[in-house]
Amino acid sequence: MSTETRLKITEIFGSIQGESDLVGWPTVFVRLTGCPLRCRWCDTPYSFHGGQWQSLEEIGAAVAKFGHQRVCVTGGEPLAQKRCLALLSWLCEHGYTVSLETSGALDVSAVDPRVIKVVDFKAPGSGEVERNLWSIVAHLGDRDQIKMVIADRADFDWALEQIRERDLSRWQVLLSPVWGELDPQLLADWILASAAPVRLQLQIHKFLWGDRPGT
Repeated sequence: MSTETRLKITEIFGSIQGESDLVGWPTVFVRLTGCPLRCRWCDTPYSFHGGQWQSLEEIGAAVAKFGHQRVCVTGGEPLAQKRCLALLSWLCEHGYTVSLETSGALDVSAVDPRVIKVVDFKAPGSGEVERNLWSIVAHLGDRDQIKMVIADRADFDWALEQIRERDLSRWQVLLSPVWGELDPQLLADWILASAAPVRLQLQIHKFLWGDRPGT
């Protein structure tokens, strides 16, 4: 695959994976610039604009410096850049375990099947619930995961309704509290009381380093 393919990159950094089924693993994060959504609780608005153009070769060299086997391609919304698909395949071809964090608003059908997709469908509290592209679920594999960020009880009830009506429990469904807004213990209590087929997900990188960019 040509290394002349260029993408606009906000940052590349090494950290502990704080979310998904890969939580806890040392991981290189490749954060692409740009996002068509404006979620009320977004914690990476600095990725909406700016960034630097880098070739696949330059991105690969930056990733290799960290020496980690796992790479997470994130944003913003990485799939907003069509060349993200080439990047994902390039990373897989170079032996990395690759995950993709995507908003649930853009088509994932062309994503390399070797990539672990973490699809972040938007609850009403995000302000972007109408952007959810539910046809995505037809393109999810056994290793893929669904994430929903929960701001309040209304979001939680909405999540349970989607899981039930759309049979989402075929995949791991991860529920995360909005950082600094919903008490994680309260969300845990709701999950226990509901006996819902979901996993509580806490952003452990924030417990370690707070909201500092590049962690």
